[in-house]
Amino acid sequence: MSNTQARVPLKARHVSFSWDGTPLHWVPGDPFTTHTINVLHLLLPAGERWFVRVYKQALPLIRDDRLREDVIGFIGQEAVHSQAHDEVLPHLRELGLDPTPYTAQVDWFFEKLLGDRTLPPGRPRRWWLLERVALIAAIEHYTAFLGNWVLNAGELDRRGADPVMLDLLRWHGAEEVEHRSVAFELFEHLDGSYRRRVRTWATAFTALVFLWQRGARFFMANDPTLTDGRATFKDFYDRGRQGVLPGTGDMLRSIPRYLSRAYHPSQEGDTEQALAYLAASPAATAAERRAA
Repeated sequence: MSNTQARVPLKARHVSFSWDGTPLHWVPGDPFTTHTINVLHLLLPAGERWFVRVYKQALPLIRDDRLREDVIGFIGQEAVHSQAHDEVLPHLRELGLDPTPYTAQVDWFFEKLLGDRTLPPGRPRRWWLLERVALIAAIEHYTAFLGNWVLNAGELDRRGADPVMLDLLRWHGAEEVEHRSVAFELFEHLDGSYRRRVRTWATAFTALVFLWQRGARFFMANDPTLTDGRATFKDFYDRGRQGVLPGTGDMLRSIPRYLSRAYHPSQEGDTEQALAYLAASPAATAAERRAA
């Protein structure tokens, strides 16, 4: 796929999914891969609600009409992403895996640690807003990376992964590729400091690695079907080599791309591929029919 990005109007697709037929281990015979990807359902609802709150605060500062439209479209898409992943959690509870202890920690992280602070108007308040805008740009680098990966993860299909879960992941991944430039362009528009980009990347990367490995370990330890569920880096590395999780080498190579002064998110993924998936996605096409 080429790394080109066409400008397309961003719109929220109000998808819905039925989880009645999705098993606990939706990648057959592979609890580790299942639960490593399931961490998305723990992180994204709180994280994307936080994105929306921060961007609503940033809207009055945007001086470019086209970028403002993109940010409004981004907000709409992220709100639906949050809801769609949140709706997986009751199904996990029905299958005997209650994620509440972990999601409470994630909620604290986004609502308290990264939430709004009582700061005086002016430079302190603007500084905290810009820090969070930069953090979102760094996080969106990885959501675009993951979106591109899942759109091309044919090994999940070959392993017989649950088609409804795959559609959720690929619909979301396609929209992440579709809007992959918005967060970075907003950061560049409001600030663009290279030092801030590097500093907030380090914070975002460290937090994502910490939260993801903690979430995978939580799921494996609390899976009611496992007697000694563990999650190790070797498991992750091996699944990456097999193609059912992102490759460790690919993830590491994404770091210098973001830290390059010449970086632009169009280097991650392909808009035409993303739009082609959205045109075929069962959930997205059903949402289009309902909207019509």
